[in-house]
Amino acid sequence: MRNYIERPRYTCALGGAIATVQALPRTIPILHAPPGCAGNATWTQSGGCGLQVGGYCGGLSMPGSNVQEREVVFGGTDRLEEQVRNSLDVMDGDLYFILTSCVTEVIGDDIGAVVNQFRADGVSIVSAETGGFKGNSYTGYDLVLESIWKYYAPVAARTVKGKVNLWGVPPFYDVFWRGNLTALRELLLQLGLEVNTFFTAEDSLENIKQAGLAELNIVVSEVYGLAAAEYARQTHGIPYISLPLPVGPSASSAFIQAVGQALQLDRIKVEAVIDHAGQRYYRLLDPLTDCFNDMDLQRYAAVIGDANYAPAINRFLIEDLGWLPQVVVFTDAFIPEQQEQLAASIVSLPSGLPPEIIFSTDTNDIRRQVKEYWNNRQGGCGKYRNSLSPSFVIGSALDRELAKDIGAAHLSVSFPVANRAVIERGYAGFNGGLRLIEDLISTIIIGR
Repeated sequence: MRNYIERPRYTCALGGAIATVQALPRTIPILHAPPGCAGNATWTQSGGCGLQVGGYCGGLSMPGSNVQEREVVFGGTDRLEEQVRNSLDVMDGDLYFILTSCVTEVIGDDIGAVVNQFRADGVSIVSAETGGFKGNSYTGYDLVLESIWKYYAPVAARTVKGKVNLWGVPPFYDVFWRGNLTALRELLLQLGLEVNTFFTAEDSLENIKQAGLAELNIVVSEVYGLAAAEYARQTHGIPYISLPLPVGPSASSAFIQAVGQALQLDRIKVEAVIDHAGQRYYRLLDPLTDCFNDMDLQRYAAVIGDANYAPAINRFLIEDLGWLPQVVVFTDAFIPEQQEQLAASIVSLPSGLPPEIIFSTDTNDIRRQVKEYWNNRQGGCGKYRNSLSPSFVIGSALDRELAKDIGAAHLSVSFPVANRAVIERGYAGFNGGLRLIEDLISTIIIGR
């Protein structure tokens, strides 16, 4: 019987690379690919990224070489060169970014020669080898970041005290990327740091060019962006730390402390930032607590998400909201070492009972395994029946049917999010925890 992946929650490497380049300020992606690649990536974004499609000269207006059979036989560099010249004529960008596909990498087109030719003429242009077979969308994110360090952010002769780069939140494939990066930037600014996040509305290409001046790279992920961080360490001499995505006060406090320790910041100042944010958080949350208790809004939960969201949401539910996660599902493809690391990051309930951990990239398989777990836990009979109810599924738009199966409420948080519109909403930080509580509770009471 042939194995297959049904409704995965990522694209190929090229899809992730396209999304990453589109998020860079005034940057125009140029695809060296067959026409189907751009169309598939665009409609995947529109259907899974909270209605966010493209960026500056992205989406359906994205230029491409439109490789056909002729280029496969005779090579496509002439067609790419022609497309770059046409793009320069009609598209006003500050950086042009060539991305390759499976086809153009297999036929061996010399992309570097094309790039060097235009750079010699003073064009701001770089490239990344992003053939889809190299991995999933998160691999494409890493490949683009590596190219930025390789071709665009020069090695600096010095470092600037208090200057940091922050990444690990893949644009679009973290549907809440803008809000998450903005929230984390605000936390770091409160520590007195100068923060470069690459992809927010406050960033610029000039800031990205100066990324080599940073004294530390902060990767808000245990998987995504680590390859680029290691490349920057080796080539630019910038150390990095890898921290989980912080959602809510517990994780955000740990995040601030870890950054403060890595940069040897004044401990009194670090604790003052944490205390101020914490006091504000609980002051805003306090009016909800009576209703939370009186309406019995605690829930059993199934958490389904990628390497960033699954552990972050699980920890928030347990440590900050007092919910009872029973199952945590990781939806990406991981090597065994990554699986062990991510499994170890899952916080257990105060009782010491760990949630069931599942690794699966197949939506039908996820639905089956979670249903089996839920049904197997329905022990006892009559009034002594141990029912996992009321319950809640926090996952993606693909998990709505699972929520119906187990009689649970549902909120889409991880990719794909097809049933919510997202602009700058985010769940990172202290305020992000409050926003997540709002969304979870609103989902429960909306029908009352």
